[in-house]
Amino acid sequence: MSSSAKHLLSLERLAPETMRRILSATPSLKRDRGRAGERPLTGQTWALVFSKSSTRTRVSFEVGIRELGGQALFLSANDIQIGRGESIKDTARVLGRMIHGAVIRTYAQHDVEEFAFYAGVPTINALTDAEHPCQILTDVFTFEEKRGPIAGRTVAFLGDGACNVATSWVWAAAKLGFALHIAAPRPYQPSPDLLRRAGAQVRCFEDPTDAVTGADLLYTDVWVSMGKEAEATERLNLLKQYQLNSRLVAHAKPNVLVMHCLPAYRGNEIDTATFEANAQTIFDEAENRLHVQKAVLSWAVSPD
Repeated sequence: MSSSAKHLLSLERLAPETMRRILSATPSLKRDRGRAGERPLTGQTWALVFSKSSTRTRVSFEVGIRELGGQALFLSANDIQIGRGESIKDTARVLGRMIHGAVIRTYAQHDVEEFAFYAGVPTINALTDAEHPCQILTDVFTFEEKRGPIAGRTVAFLGDGACNVATSWVWAAAKLGFALHIAAPRPYQPSPDLLRRAGAQVRCFEDPTDAVTGADLLYTDVWVSMGKEAEATERLNLLKQYQLNSRLVAHAKPNVLVMHCLPAYRGNEIDTATFEANAQTIFDEAENRLHVQKAVLSWAVSPD
């Protein structure tokens, strides 16, 4: 085990200065893509260990690793012995002797943290049930690319306010100094303990109109996340009044941005007209996963 390896396990544990360093490094990586440049992963092999299916996360990390000079090795849970019950601890102690870094997409936050500890190589959380840090770093970058600094602005999140994406938004608000409004029915609002720990400017609303009024960014996510399929009927019934649509957009600021981290289920969390009216922003956001994650990877292997 190496105590010197750098990890991105959660926004909760990521210093604001590190967040800003990653965000500041992203524009040049985006601008200079395809040109000869630094390749900090040259000679390295990074494993993508995924227990959850993925489109954007897998493709952006695989492409990013290769563009930075490394090799990407994709391992689904069914491809390796984790799928047959081998412990995360033992898997980490094996892979850590063979790879140079790991990107993990799984269910339990503890699994990512245990892997990082026992593998001793840089480890990146590519989504757990607790957080989705790379997504929210990308969302912040996308907002600032289009509207300037996010500090002092207001973000409104609609839907399941207790999900991993919303939790990472809470920590981003705490670290980067913007206000966060969460519109959700009471059972789907973030826990009081999380809000106390974060100390962020977070307000929870049961009325979505109140939440979006005056917002600079409107954001939504799927209502039935992976692993929550058994709750689908209940979730769809409780959350239907939180659909992001033109009526709610009209209450936000005139130049409000609308984002969705995808995949989108039109007619549930967002209606088709609102999605298509904001498709340019939403797909810019999707593309930016590549550029931000290249900045994350570059930071993870940097000497300081």
